[in-house]
Amino acid sequence: MAQIFDRRANTIAKTLLLVGLPLLLALASGAWWFYTRSDWVRDVNIPVTQPGGGYNHLLHVGGFKLDCRYCHNSVEISSSANIPPTETCMGCHSQVLTNSPKLAFLRDSYANDTPIQWNKVHNIPDFVYFNHSIHVNKGVGCATCHGRIDQMTVVYKAQPMYMVWCLECHREPEKFIRPKDQVFNMAWTPPADQLSQGLRLKDEYRIRDAIALTKCSICHR
Repeated sequence: MAQIFDRRANTIAKTLLLVGLPLLLALASGAWWFYTRSDWVRDVNIPVTQPGGGYNHLLHVGGFKLDCRYCHNSVEISSSANIPPTETCMGCHSQVLTNSPKLAFLRDSYANDTPIQWNKVHNIPDFVYFNHSIHVNKGVGCATCHGRIDQMTVVYKAQPMYMVWCLECHREPEKFIRPKDQVFNMAWTPPADQLSQGLRLKDEYRIRDAIALTKCSICHR
């Protein structure tokens, strides 16, 4: 019976197996790595739908210049930035736009003493510990993590918040921290001498060194 395959077939098959399979695995791993770290997977820049159309930050923060702490009043003293109760909203809307159909859900919540179920924008995993108060009191601005909230009609995630992104600041906080009176200023921009100013603020705020700030236990407890 005549030989069907060329003698080189075994060599070609072995070469494809030894070279092609690792290459295929490398390509698959690379594709998965880019996929899981894409902004699309992390929901970056995707507005999060809220009850009743949500709270218009562009109007309230950008237009009326409301301070972040008017609603998120525990952010300087608590690990979490609280969601305001309906009573906070009604402090204004019991007098303003009292019959607006858009605010019917707000009035119903107040009348029935039923909290509004807002949808989370930043859903940090359970294995990550993040304390808002320590960051705010060490000169980290709201916009650094949350983006220009004052320009958002519907809030969305501005940063993917990978661990490596957090570590950029933990390794060199002097590049990012600002004066405490500018923490809630959405329009603040780093000065030309940010590095020297940041080093001074780092000492003033008694921020720990990179070795301490990059320990696993800082964020994973």
